[in-house]
Order: sequence, then C-alpha cells, then structure tokens
Amino acid sequence: MHKKSSFKDAFTLIEVMVAVMIISVVIMALTQMYANNTHIFLSLKKQTKVNQYASLLIANEKYGWESDETNVYELIEGFNVEDDLRRELKDIKVKLSYQELKTLDMSEEDVYEEGAESSGVVFEIGKSLIQTEDSSTAMMRFRIQP
Repeated sequence: MHKKSSFKDAFTLIEVMVAVMIISVVIMALTQMYANNTHIFLSLKKQTKVNQYASLLIANEKYGWESDETNVYELIEGFNVEDDLRRELKDIKVKLSYQELKTLDMSEEDVYEEGAESSGVVFEIGKSLIQTEDSSTAMMRFRIQP
C-alpha cells in the first residue's frame, strides 16, 4: 500500500520565499563588506604613497620650509632612483604648505644672564603639509637656525 502524501512533506511557497529573503540579506551584507574593504584598501594605498612622498620631503632640505608647488621628481633630487621611477614621479604634482607654529629666539639679550655670551640660535617649530590630487599628510618640523 502506498501512503498518501500530505502537504507537510513539502515546502510551502511562503517557506521558500522566506528562505530566499534570508539568503538575499546575507548576500547583500557580504557584498557591502567587500565594498567597504575595497574602499578602505584603496584609501590606505593612496595614503601610503603620500607618506612615502613626505619621507622624500623630510630628506630634502631644499623643500618643506615654505609653501610651494612642485612635482615629486624634484623631491627625489640627489637620490639614487631608477629611470622608470623618475619618469613616473615626474608627472605627480604636489602642493607643499608650511605653517610656522612657534619660534624661540635664543639670541635675545634678556634671555641670558648678565655677562653671558649669546649663541644667536633660533629654534623653529612648524607644520608641513603635502597634498596630491588624491590625498594629503602633515608632519611637524623642527629647525635650528644659527
């Protein structure tokens, strides 16, 4: 004898729709997480490049103490860099901004005791900002001027 099939042996249309809805929500959440990770990765990649340019700025005494527009090629002047990289960096424009934050002039007469010799040293603290089309970074600078 055969058993009669009942409705309880199969999924109803509502159960199938709920399952599809749950799967859709999970897929949307995974897609959103992937998009966020991609955005974060690209932002970090841009910021890393700008930080590398900032390290070139620190190593180059000619730049960074005034506001100027230049390209990265001029920042690597004096560095031993491959020709392909030099050509690539020639097209990257950067804007340099410098803001003097504090100056301490040690050559003033009233700073020293009477009879002491003046050294004439000036300490300067400032902030350099390097900007590209995509990103920017700032750094504190310290300079001693005799």
